Amino acid sequence: MKRVLQRPPVGVARTAVLIAAARANEQAHPHPLFDDPYAAGLVEAAGSASDLNGVRTLAGDHFVLRTRYFDDELLAAAHPQVVVMAAGLDTRAFRLQWPPGTRLFELDLPELLEFKEDALREQVAVPACDRVVVPCDLRDDWATALIRAGFDPKRPTAWLLEGLFMFLPPDAGEQVLYWVSALSARGSTLALEHVNRAFRDLPQMKAVHRRFDALDARWQSDVEDPVEWLDGYGWDAEVTHQVDLAARHERAVPAITDPHKVGDARIWLASAVRTT
Repeated sequence: MKRVLQRPPVGVARTAVLIAAARANEQAHPHPLFDDPYAAGLVEAAGSASDLNGVRTLAGDHFVLRTRYFDDELLAAAHPQVVVMAAGLDTRAFRLQWPPGTRLFELDLPELLEFKEDALREQVAVPACDRVVVPCDLRDDWATALIRAGFDPKRPTAWLLEGLFMFLPPDAGEQVLYWVSALSARGSTLALEHVNRAFRDLPQMKAVHRRFDALDARWQSDVEDPVEWLDGYGWDAEVTHQVDLAARHERAVPAITDPHKVGDARIWLASAVRTT
């Protein structure tokens, strides 16, 4: 008898299913930018992501490019510790080729992680690193939970904050970045995604905002200069444009990030090194 899974993701956690669906869809491409054998099973366990098809149609190509971008950044860092914040249905612990001895921490809400653990167990997924799951709320004291789970702030760390900051109020986002910085030894790396106000205000995004609002997943913040923002916390950062990513991987520029179509609106993809 097939075991009953934990309750499928609801509310803001539905966005994790949306991203998994984009990764699953990429597997049908003749030359996929990454290999994710678990994404389709996660989506199926969640009962599909058809309720968010409109969002995936608009931004699915961006989700694919950003996945490859963050994959490359994490592997290039080659740090002994990796922390994936708001991990959702991320499968990097299982699908990437990590250096020996890598310990990867996944942080997210307890109920979402419980569902994910059950769904991955059904697929007999085996991590390719020392994977540690840390149930917590990023609006609370997640730093203590991370340290208690075995994180060592004295060791260089590769941090991933993908699809997170826009969903947080500005003060909560600043608090997250403050603690990420405080826990980062010199030489640690960080990779993140954010948006500017012009992107939030795009006419094309109105339907997305309405759909996310219904999920209690309202976008609440933006940043105009991520390099300056990160510099204020001791990080030396650079931004990569989707135009350059698309050219690098011989893909079309996602329409939602094409400056010819969206002007100065930006989804920021930034990477940084801790310099202090």
